[in-house]
Amino acid sequence: MNVVLLAGEDAVADGDAVLAQVEAALRGGGHEVATICTSRDVAGVVEQLGRAKADLVFNLVESFAGKSALESNVAALLNLLDLRYTGSSPTSLAIAGDKSLSKKVLAFHGVRTPEFATLYRGTTDWSDDLAFPLIVKPPQEDGSVGITGRSVVHDVKELLDTIGAVHTEFRQPVLVERFIEGREFYVGVLGNETAEALPVMELDYTGFPEGRPKLATWNAKWGEAGDRSGGEYAGTASVFPTDLGADLEKRMRDVAVEAFHALRLRDYGRVDLRVTGDGEVYVIEVNPNCYLEREAEFARAAERAGYGFDELVARIVELASARYAR
Repeated sequence: MNVVLLAGEDAVADGDAVLAQVEAALRGGGHEVATICTSRDVAGVVEQLGRAKADLVFNLVESFAGKSALESNVAALLNLLDLRYTGSSPTSLAIAGDKSLSKKVLAFHGVRTPEFATLYRGTTDWSDDLAFPLIVKPPQEDGSVGITGRSVVHDVKELLDTIGAVHTEFRQPVLVERFIEGREFYVGVLGNETAEALPVMELDYTGFPEGRPKLATWNAKWGEAGDRSGGEYAGTASVFPTDLGADLEKRMRDVAVEAFHALRLRDYGRVDLRVTGDGEVYVIEVNPNCYLEREAEFARAAERAGYGFDELVARIVELASARYAR
């Protein structure tokens, strides 16, 4: 099969390891592979895609022109060009990429998420009854962009100051939701109509700095100012928990699949959960086309389920190809 590996310009510029890893897995599966980088020269990208004559596009794009909110537009372009591609549709990417909108869809389907409000320049779009502590974040960003220790607020002054700061920096509506105290888990989902939940992983905060709210900030995920030797990054670790009861683990995996289907994701995705001390499960975020790097959570969970990295990439190709064969 002739496969085009479609990647964002930021990932290519940064030498993201996942590109080489997926390419090697595709070539190992007997596919011919060409890599195309998205850029602001959309006409040039269209021309390259046309020349490639791909049987399938493996879509690894997570943003366009540095903006996560434009990720869905790349899939829409592939639709316009009548190209077959892996991962979720433009509609699903747009809904999941807007946390406020995805929370409404999940609530409609009976999937529990924290109570929330959305505000923009003094206008309230939606508001549940809320109680402190609250977390304030930009709803259309990815990878914990805009999330810091100051995102969790405990009184009205902190709330208003943080809302103003997010408005100023991101120029978009602000999502305010109840901060769920508890453990944080990641559940990968692989498949379509008969999607399966992968083994549960936990974001362990055991070594997190004292006095900071335990949440996956940008620093916790990517390192503080490039220094990964201490602080929030060094204080977190993604692990396979060993103390979950069978009932709780099943409920988390069931909720993840329900969220995956509610947002009509395709092929693969990751659902982030918080679980309270009394076992209530909340969906914090749903990530379509999640990060596939070999040592990242999704690929590690897939390996635990019996899919080595090459087998995982092959399975995603198989799922996408079967969808278009109908």
